[in-house]
Amino acid sequence: MKTVKFIDMTLRTCVDQREGALSFKEKLEIARTLDRLKVDAIELAPISGSKADQLSNKTIASMVNTALSGVVSVAQQTVEETWESIRAAKHPMLNIEAPLSPVQMEYTCHMKAPAMLSAISDQVAKARFHCENVEFTAVDATRAEREFLVSAISAALEAGANKITVCDTAGVLLPDECAKLIADLYAQIPALKEAEVYVQVSDGMHMALACAAAAIAQGANGVKCTAIPAGYPTLEQLSEFVRVKGAALDIASGIRTTELTRAVGQLQWMLQPQQESETAFNGLGMGEIANVCLDGSEEIGEVVKVVRQLGYDLSEEDNARVFEAFQRVAGKKQFVGTRELDAIIASTAMQVPSTYRLDSYVINSGNVITATANILLDHNGEKLRGVGVGDGPIDASFLAIEQIIGHHYELDDFQIQTVTEGRDAMGSALVKLRADGRVYSGNGISTDIIGASIRAYLSALNKIVYEEE
Repeated sequence: MKTVKFIDMTLRTCVDQREGALSFKEKLEIARTLDRLKVDAIELAPISGSKADQLSNKTIASMVNTALSGVVSVAQQTVEETWESIRAAKHPMLNIEAPLSPVQMEYTCHMKAPAMLSAISDQVAKARFHCENVEFTAVDATRAEREFLVSAISAALEAGANKITVCDTAGVLLPDECAKLIADLYAQIPALKEAEVYVQVSDGMHMALACAAAAIAQGANGVKCTAIPAGYPTLEQLSEFVRVKGAALDIASGIRTTELTRAVGQLQWMLQPQQESETAFNGLGMGEIANVCLDGSEEIGEVVKVVRQLGYDLSEEDNARVFEAFQRVAGKKQFVGTRELDAIIASTAMQVPSTYRLDSYVINSGNVITATANILLDHNGEKLRGVGVGDGPIDASFLAIEQIIGHHYELDDFQIQTVTEGRDAMGSALVKLRADGRVYSGNGISTDIIGASIRAYLSALNKIVYEEE
């Protein structure tokens, strides 16, 4: 019996549809869920070149057992960077994507056919140097000239690819046309029989599932899909197809179907628009507290009361820290809501004593100057100043702190995200520092993301100092 493989693109399609707005936590939860479902591979979105993308990929790579696929566009040429972000995965894969229709080659890559063939060979070879499992994805394959499609796939196979994905990007194929395309490619490219062949079919005419089924029946090894509806066949649809037609086609899948419905429900709830999410949250009996708004005139007693209503039982010292942070945020915003108060509690309560406290910081940054940071810390009553020059304001700030403390700690992870929406949105930063083989995390929040990042670094640093003492 043949095992049909499913490569899940949920993480990638969510990033594309929400214009990169997935939070770090959402990315981790999606990856964990797909890992539990035992999909054959999880496909990540192409990295944008930012450190945040690379760090989120590294974190996911360290926590899943499922194969992890890093996507590289021929136009972007980020093989090395993508590989570095996923190399810690138990089963890393690199996926080289190239558009093959004349219009897309010109529009997205500014290449003619000969240059594209050369780029495919070059990028696949680079990927194969780093990784044993290399996929080549023929984007817009159904609108490419057939002779060129054959040449491109052959070039990728010769360069070391062992997986080939044929895309109907426009979603224009009928099932019998999809089956014929796969059969023709097998006949015209003998080496294709030694590789794994996948199809990625857009649901433009609501025939994606039928086309995928036709491709499988014709010998394709698997399908690109998503856990939630996103314009491609879903895991539920494909699992049902295998259940119904598995015996007739002598196929099976490794998906944990008993967990599928519950997992898909969790993902749909997590990824629904925020307004709907808040409504669902209120339905869990939190309606009275969900819409609380506090302003800067509130006394500590009122803030502590709301903290307790949120379910926190803090010490007097932690309550004082929460109130101090609340006043700092309230001084910059007209109101502090429940979500913001949750973030304040997460970043200030239940922390170790603050050996280092932020007194002030001045940042100079721009597109024509090198970023500098001038930071003043309070260390047990002593004022210490450091100046850092770095690749951006946050890097400069971290270097300034290292100058003050006279020690460099490995930055194991760094993520930033918004806690609330709007022009005065609060930013949340997470910093993880590695010292003596252990990882220490710190969280910081502020309406200024640089300030949030500095406070997160100091939070992690204070934990290291506390442990060392």
